[in-house]
Amino acid sequence: MKFMLIMRATDDAVAAYEQMPFEQVIEAMGRYNESMMKAGVLVAGEGLTDAAEGFVVDFSADKPLVTDGPYGETKELFNGFWIIEVSSREEAAEWASRAPLGPGSFLEVRRVTGVEDFPADNEWIEKEAGWREEQAQRAQQQ
Repeated sequence: MKFMLIMRATDDAVAAYEQMPFEQVIEAMGRYNESMMKAGVLVAGEGLTDAAEGFVVDFSADKPLVTDGPYGETKELFNGFWIIEVSSREEAAEWASRAPLGPGSFLEVRRVTGVEDFPADNEWIEKEAGWREEQAQRAQQQ
């Protein structure tokens, strides 16, 4: 099973993070990422730029509205993510609990759906399975 660990934080946690030496943050995250790679559970993981560089596409109206960041409250933002592949929800919780995050930070953990979660006889599900297979083959050729 794949799970996404979505990193979130309060204003206080962001302020504390900004006071930490950047090298210390990189080292802690690097050690965490390395432990997941060595265990064979890390599928992907990325940090995100400041919310001011982003934008939101709101589909509430007939024509989608694009609005520059920052958005609402800090706790509504997410700052990065990991995708891990583990055997159970409990194992995902165990890995999430090891993240080098401090007070005011939290991880939202959500299972990532796969083709097995959808009807196998759906045309678009079949196409997506084919696209994923093609993508995997291209990646192996590179």
